[in-house]
Amino acid sequence: MHIHILGICGTFMGSLALLARELGHQVTGSDTNVYPPMSTQLANAGIDLMEGYHSDHLEPAPDLVVIGNAMSRGNPEVEAVLDRGLAYTSGPEWLREQVLPGKWVLAVSGTHGKTTTASMLAWILEDANMAPGFLIGGVTQNFPHSARLGETPFFVVEADEYDSAFFDKRSKFVHYRPRTLIINNLEFDHADIFPDLAAIQRQFHHLVRTVPASGLIISPAGVPAIEDTLEQGCWTPRQTLGDGGEWQAHLLQTDGSVFDVIHEGKTVARVEWPLTGQHNVMNGLAALAAARHVGVTPEVGAEALARFRGVKRRMECLADVHGIRVYDDFAHHPTAIKTTLAGLRARVGDEKIVALIEPRSNTMRMGVHRDALQNAFSDADAVLWYQPEDSGWDLEALVNHSPVPAQIEHSIEEMIHAALTLAENGSHLVIMSNGGFGGIHKQLVDQLNRHAL
Repeated sequence: MHIHILGICGTFMGSLALLARELGHQVTGSDTNVYPPMSTQLANAGIDLMEGYHSDHLEPAPDLVVIGNAMSRGNPEVEAVLDRGLAYTSGPEWLREQVLPGKWVLAVSGTHGKTTTASMLAWILEDANMAPGFLIGGVTQNFPHSARLGETPFFVVEADEYDSAFFDKRSKFVHYRPRTLIINNLEFDHADIFPDLAAIQRQFHHLVRTVPASGLIISPAGVPAIEDTLEQGCWTPRQTLGDGGEWQAHLLQTDGSVFDVIHEGKTVARVEWPLTGQHNVMNGLAALAAARHVGVTPEVGAEALARFRGVKRRMECLADVHGIRVYDDFAHHPTAIKTTLAGLRARVGDEKIVALIEPRSNTMRMGVHRDALQNAFSDADAVLWYQPEDSGWDLEALVNHSPVPAQIEHSIEEMIHAALTLAENGSHLVIMSNGGFGGIHKQLVDQLNRHAL
């Protein structure tokens, strides 16, 4: 079968393309944002990528078109699909119909940490010789690809609350029917499709309703938004994480790089790993609890986490140029930014941290998080804001009330110049964006190398 995917370089759709290819289908796709690491994965898998959206990309006619949720009416290929009466579906629905039947689905949901936690869980199962399938919305360093079918019934999926397609406004995760469900956290996000937190909670409630009574729901204890959601109806046993929960962490290093795992009051394992931050400790606890549900002991899981290498674009260290480190982080929400920088601060002490931020997500571009963003950078020494031409709000007020020195730059060249001016031996330059950020990553590293000569 020839499957053509619209929006193929998105993290979810790209992973879907890899699964379709592994199933033996001919796979092609169109996108306007063709850049690594996803484009590299797809090309290596023998998947033909087409730049832009044009009706002639549908010649000859594919057997099925899988339409990503970034596509809308008016897109030339969407219109051609409808006009020609071609068979089409959403990505989540294709996954449910073609991959998930008969699987023990372990779904990782929440506002933050989905990619990292799903990667941890898949790696724990892999390290325990359980050969899971998985679909992860990012490129994990422990696997060569972001998705695979696997050799056993276990399938780990990153369960996103964003909508499925222009013709299916349900959240993606309602299609997955998990037996093991992690809800990492629950905050307001995606203001472009959700009017308020209650609307997101309603979708999470729909997800909770699909988990069988023989399954398990894992979530942090005492989070009001999660508690309110579960009070709408929950028919599944639950285990909780953190203070007051069945699963707790006792930090042996303040940065979270070493901690004991406490289960029901007993120390059951110790994790020593390269990751830092309280958010990653909680991610690790969730992954250990989910792995235990399918038979992996916490001790074995902790040994796997010691070999967990992280996920690309999640505080990925790109370079260390004469004592100046450059990181790439997939920042999309104030809470994620704050916890990420707090983890780095706990690790590096009083060394200089400079954050370079592109407010690129739909919600940030709308200005919804402007108040929360003001305090998200308190652990940085300086913040450089990139002001996009089409930004829906002015960053001036945010910069004027910043608790740390901050400034606005209007071009990539200005951003790089400002970063080089602030950088000194021992500095940490953290590039924070959920997009390509104009190729600033490579350009900044190249400039640092030139200055070091």
